Amino acid sequence: MILAMAFVLLLARSASSFTTTTRSALLHSPKPSLFRPFSNTNNVAAFSQEHRNKISASNVRLFSSESTTTEFRVGTPSTSFDDGTEPYFITTPIYYVNDKPHIGHAYTSVACDILARFMRLSGRDVFFLSGTDEHGQKVETSAETKGVNPQDFVNEVSQNFRDLLGLMNITNDEFIRTTDDNHKKSVQHLWKTLTDNGSIYLGNYEGWYSVRDECYYSESELVDGNAPTGAEVTWVVKEPSYFFKLSDYEDKLLAFYEECPDFIAPTSRRNEVLSFVKGGLRDLSISRTSFKWGVPVPDDPDHVMYVWLDALTNYISALGYPETNENASSAFSKYWSASTVHMVGKDILRFHAVYWPAFLMAAGLPLPKRLFAHGWWTKDGEKISKSLGNVIDPVELVAKYGVDQTRFFLMSEVNFGGDGDFSDLAMIRKVNSNLANELGNLCQRTLSLVFKNCDAAVPTDIQPYNDQDHKLLASLQGLRDRCGDAISTQAIHKYSACMVTSVNEVNKYIDDTEPWILKKTDPERMKTVLYVLMESLRRIAILYQPLIPQGANAILDQLTVPEEERSFEHLETCSIQYGAAVAKPVGVFPRIEIPEELLANEK
Repeated sequence: MILAMAFVLLLARSASSFTTTTRSALLHSPKPSLFRPFSNTNNVAAFSQEHRNKISASNVRLFSSESTTTEFRVGTPSTSFDDGTEPYFITTPIYYVNDKPHIGHAYTSVACDILARFMRLSGRDVFFLSGTDEHGQKVETSAETKGVNPQDFVNEVSQNFRDLLGLMNITNDEFIRTTDDNHKKSVQHLWKTLTDNGSIYLGNYEGWYSVRDECYYSESELVDGNAPTGAEVTWVVKEPSYFFKLSDYEDKLLAFYEECPDFIAPTSRRNEVLSFVKGGLRDLSISRTSFKWGVPVPDDPDHVMYVWLDALTNYISALGYPETNENASSAFSKYWSASTVHMVGKDILRFHAVYWPAFLMAAGLPLPKRLFAHGWWTKDGEKISKSLGNVIDPVELVAKYGVDQTRFFLMSEVNFGGDGDFSDLAMIRKVNSNLANELGNLCQRTLSLVFKNCDAAVPTDIQPYNDQDHKLLASLQGLRDRCGDAISTQAIHKYSACMVTSVNEVNKYIDDTEPWILKKTDPERMKTVLYVLMESLRRIAILYQPLIPQGANAILDQLTVPEEERSFEHLETCSIQYGAAVAKPVGVFPRIEIPEELLANEK
């Protein structure tokens, strides 16, 4: 109860009350548990299995009696890039440590976390990787500006990203840093492999380079004298550089894209890549001599590796590369050759869709199965930038609205893959509508009726279900597959929409059946309706765990669902325990008041 009250108080904080102390407390508090039981289990009514079996044999409950003999269907719907059962490797890009985390980092991380959680709950073996990219000219310059050595600088900033993952309740299995010794050894091994294969040669680079993007651009790519991203570019004059023979892979890449049309998503991003590659590929400069903060090139320490060759290798160095023996039980052989999904922002699409597959082809290594590039966020219709002062701090969002509320809005507001616009007013309204009013209120109404009218216990004398009951339960029985179809193609917004629609179906059921009236006119029917409602909420809460893990598990706690019965395996094999004690319900998603200034600005 104390924990729940503290959570409500945190949500009620206004933006003006957010302080550095608040930030520190949020970022450095222990990572929240996936399960937070607060219902009293000491007073669970002693109803035997024999008693449960005697309850109306004619009432075939979709969530228990029929399905106890059904074998759990491990996995998710198959696609052209994932058979739905193999080990699942999901990655965020490693985040560049030249500044503190922003909303884009939170967005990508939450998306990957939802996919990882859904796959785990589906019974799949998951490896979820995140981390930080800590080399390059920008990092060296930022460290010099602060008067510290680069390693101390990256140690501090990398921890900020690790803290953000904890704050956002991200369940990554490993956090990799490119300054790790094992990673550097992996990168140098890859370099030697590419050299031995004749894919690298020494030359001189002259052309446009963006320090912010850590990217080379041709003259034709510049827009008003800047990079396509808007970053400034500088002319590099005759700098010695090693080159990767990217031009050798133009036809091979195009053949790969044709053979695997679903490798790049969404389709608009695939078209961008096809256009870029068909325009002709030039050999890629992959080393620099004008700065020193990077992985030294083997046998030529005057050069450090191009930051993207270094950074991209993290996906295999984290799996133990160069240990690739398929007959060994290495992480590489287990995860890399299975269902590998890279999640990135659209600004780094080229590196992942062109350079990375070419590097892997040259090294004779398998290619990832899927690359999904999501869009950018704007703020109140404007591009987000430091100069405009409208950068969205995810730590502040959590302080104002809560972790689950932030996760829900980011994943529900726009079609995942497209661009989205953030406003506080839109977030408050969406959270209030879908979480507070629809889900939270449904849970509160149901459990309050159970607590007050069923002796504070799960109803026991359940009548046979009627057509109205069966219609709702049948719809919810298909919810896992509908959500799985969306998750399997990274259509996270569709998964969220499926959940919202199902909650609305249950709200319609409670409004149509009116159990508050049945308690006077037909108390036995009331018990059946309330049990159907609890079973519906159980299923919804289990399937909502990937998106809103804290809130979903708080609902499961109040429904008396044991922690060990919360995976998708238990959707069909376990039901609410008859007679289990039900505590007085606690609000899970309190309504957020809209500040007057936001309403005034809207007018």
